[in-house]
Amino acid sequence: MGRSSLYYLEPLIEWERKMQKRVTWVRTLVLSIFMSASPLASASTLNVIASFPVLEDLVKRIAGDDIQVSVIVPTGADAHNWELTPPNVLAIEKADIMFYNGFGLEPWLRHVVAMSDDSLVLKSVAENADIIPLAITTGQYKGAVDPHMWMDPQGAAAYIEVIAETLAEHYPAKADAFYARAEETYDALNTLDKMIEERLDGVPNTNRSLFTSEAGLGYFARAYDFEYAAIWGMNNETQGNADAMAKMSEHLNATRPPALFYESTVDFIHMDALARETGIALAGPLYVDSLSSQDKPAYNYPAMMRHNTELIHEALGGARPE
Repeated sequence: MGRSSLYYLEPLIEWERKMQKRVTWVRTLVLSIFMSASPLASASTLNVIASFPVLEDLVKRIAGDDIQVSVIVPTGADAHNWELTPPNVLAIEKADIMFYNGFGLEPWLRHVVAMSDDSLVLKSVAENADIIPLAITTGQYKGAVDPHMWMDPQGAAAYIEVIAETLAEHYPAKADAFYARAEETYDALNTLDKMIEERLDGVPNTNRSLFTSEAGLGYFARAYDFEYAAIWGMNNETQGNADAMAKMSEHLNATRPPALFYESTVDFIHMDALARETGIALAGPLYVDSLSSQDKPAYNYPAMMRHNTELIHEALGGARPE
């Protein structure tokens, strides 16, 4: 069960290879000190912007107090359907580096590219992350790369590596601090990963099904050995059309999972309609494309993953402690 399954042997081998790769960070640090300065390296600090709150949280863990980090899409909003605002434009103009997810998560990125010049470094974390990609399995974008890699802590760790290397390249004076924070974050993500696996091991094999609105939990399902299906592929396509709803209804009646789930950034009316039709319980929200406010349970990345884990454990009949 979980990451011990033979089905996931290949990703585990890949993960082990990535662990070896992290040994090269020290060598990279030494080289960066002696490299000629990049266009941004002579600055006393950098202005960095992230595309959406989950990525902002990961960037801040590496940047620490050495770099100012802001975000385009505010907490609670949908990263797929965002439209740039005047404050966004001003922030982009001041930024030296913009981290974005990539693989189509932010369709509005084309406007950033159009308005920016060569002074802005645009870095896709997902497209440079060392993780085996999954394909979107339904909807308009079926067959395209699933961009939600951060929903597996191993994917988030791969993002951290890209972030640390990018910041060190453009701010070599602080490279040692970036790499040190990256190692600390990697260790924390590894601990989080083990906690999630142990918690979800309590969900019976017959209940290990995740059904959501958007297909944003594919990497989570692969990591922790769940069947997974969604009504649509990404939130920026047509949502909940009649054909997709009928297909999901048929699948639910055939499988009869203990619960259905909805996400924080979409209207739950589609999953609620399916829950009423099939008589299956509805649980949520899961946090995928955004964090919550500070007074809610998904206020940062680890909190988001812990919240989702507990919600899934409870809704799918996970074992209770004796």
